[in-house]
Order: sequence, then C-alpha cells, then structure tokens
Amino acid sequence: MTSNRRDGRTTLAGAAFAAALTMVSTTAFAQAASDPPAPAVVIEDDGTVRVPPISVPVSRFLTPQGKAYLTRHLQNMQDPRSKMLPDDGVPFFLKPYLESARAQFALDRADIVIAGVKGLSFTPKGGIASGKRDKILINLHGGGFMMCYPACGEMESMPIAALGGYKVITIDYRQSPQHRFPAASEDVAAVYRELLKTYKPENVGIYGCSAGGMLVGMALAWFDKEKLPMPGGAGIFCAGLTLSDGAGFGGDADFVVAPIGEANLPAEPPPPLGKGLPPLPYFAGVDITNPLAAPANSPALLAKFPPTLFITGTRAFELSSAVYSHGQLVKAGAKSDLHVWDGLFHGFFMNPDVPESRDAFKVIVNFFDANLGAAR
Repeated sequence: MTSNRRDGRTTLAGAAFAAALTMVSTTAFAQAASDPPAPAVVIEDDGTVRVPPISVPVSRFLTPQGKAYLTRHLQNMQDPRSKMLPDDGVPFFLKPYLESARAQFALDRADIVIAGVKGLSFTPKGGIASGKRDKILINLHGGGFMMCYPACGEMESMPIAALGGYKVITIDYRQSPQHRFPAASEDVAAVYRELLKTYKPENVGIYGCSAGGMLVGMALAWFDKEKLPMPGGAGIFCAGLTLSDGAGFGGDADFVVAPIGEANLPAEPPPPLGKGLPPLPYFAGVDITNPLAAPANSPALLAKFPPTLFITGTRAFELSSAVYSHGQLVKAGAKSDLHVWDGLFHGFFMNPDVPESRDAFKVIVNFFDANLGAAR
C-alpha cells in the first residue's frame, strides 16, 4: 500500500506540473502574441541587408589604452569641431598626437625643396642608422587631398624616422580646391625622378596614410606611365587602390563600419558605378575606374607594383578596399602584405602613445628593412 500511495502521489504531482506548464506556456504565448514582433534582419531581392539597431562592444583584443583611445575617438567624431576645416589644416583631435610625437621623437628637421616641390626632411638626432645612409623614405600625407600639411606629414614621418633610423621626407603636393587629379601624382613623380639622381630606385620607399595612401598607389601608376623604375617598397595605409561614387572606397566597409568606426550613420547604397558624385573634390570629373586613379582596375599595372604593405582596421572605412586591393595584387603576382588591427579605425596610428600604434610602427619599419635594397 505504501508503494501504491507513492505512485499516487507521483501521478498527482506530475499532473499538477503538467497543468502548471500548460498555463505558463499559454500565458507566454498570449503575451508574445500581444507584443510587437522583435526587429528582424531583412534581406531584399538584390541582396541588400537591412539590420535593426544593435550594440557593438569594444573589441576584447584591444589593450586597455586602445579601448580608451577608441572610445575617445568615437566621442571626438561626434564633436561639431570634427566637421570644421581648421585654419591651420589640423583637425582638433589630432593636435595632442602631434604635440606628443614632437616631444618624444628626437629628430633633426629641415625645410626642403625638391624639383620645385616644398617639403620637410626628418633624420634621427643620432644620425641615420648604419646600412641605411643610401636609403630614403618618401611620405605622402593624409588630409583628403584638401589639408593637413605639414601636420599629418609630421605625424606619419617622425615615428618611422626615429624608430627605423631612416631619413624620411614628406612633401607638400598640390591639393584641391585649387588643383585636381593628377596634380599630386605629377608632384610625387617629379620628386621621385629627382631623388633617383642620388638614390637607387630599390633603395627608395614610399608610403602614406588615407589620402596619402591613395596617392601612393596613384603615384606608382604614374611612375609606370612615365617609364620610371618602381621603388623598393610601398606602404598603402588607411587606404586601398579603388575609388567609389561618393560613398568612400567601395565594398561592405563603406556601410558596415561607419557607426562603429566614425560614429556616423552609414551611407545609403550608392548609385550604379560611375553615376554618382566623385568620392572627393580632388577627383571631380575623373573616371573612377581609370587605373591612374584607381590602380586595382588594371591587373597588368598591379603586376608591376613593388612589394606593398597595407595597414587597416576592422572599424576602418577603407577596410574592404584594402582587403580587395591586397588580394588583387597577390592575384597579379605581386608581393603584398596585409595587416589588420581588430577594433581600430581609420588612421588609428596617428596617436603614438597606444601600444597598437607602436606595433604598427614596428610593422612599417620591418617591412622597409626587409624590402629596400632587395634584388628583384
């Protein structure tokens, strides 16, 4: 009998649990039916993806300094001053980085003029490193082909000169609104041609960030057009070898990373290629598929490129272009390296005081150390 009572209690308890579960399920279903539907990802017929609001945390792969830097950058991008063109051409958020670089890198600085193009040269206070006195690096500064000389040139040149033991020059190439493509390419070629009177081409490196990175690719295309020998190595940082109608460099990154990298709403999908606005005023009237402006459009040209280094970040709007350009170079048979920093944004290494920037500087120096002077 005891056993039967246990069985009865078990049966009654099971029945009660089942009834309670049914009530809870019914109540939850009724509540779900009355609640508005949860936002959903929408896929349109042409493959466009509509994404509801999401939260993106800071990458866990960043150092503590890198995390704080990203947060400060995003806040700066929402400051109204970030949309203003300053009188001195230096965005307000870059000024502390410029001051820090000037204070910590021991360099001799001199004004120069090469082939009629003004510039600055930087050499280590202790002298150019042994084995590098016959080598030189050309920096092409960023600034949207509109501004930021000499400040961006200083920030891009000083760490590499000091940490790499190189002589680095940065040049004041022609920019918009006074000038249009290919004025800057012509200036770079003029400087390069003059330097070849002193330096072997394989001992010359050329690099730049943002507009300067774009210009590196354009300059290499111009060198080929002018029958100039290719330099020993090229650094295309914060940029790629493509152009796009008004939206940036092209690819997913134009739309995916705008909120998490620049604190802006993403652009709307662009019009058909060649039907929109130029990506920058400097390119007004330019065919964005012209290999002299966008070298990725010519496999034959890419095959002639020197060893090339790309640096970008997963929150950088040039990410897609950098990845695509790297792939196209490799496909064409050229040597190309791609370094991507997780969680970081366009031009992140302008701040010399975070570990991620120091890592980028080391990558740049090692690249030129390995490739300048190499027989090919």
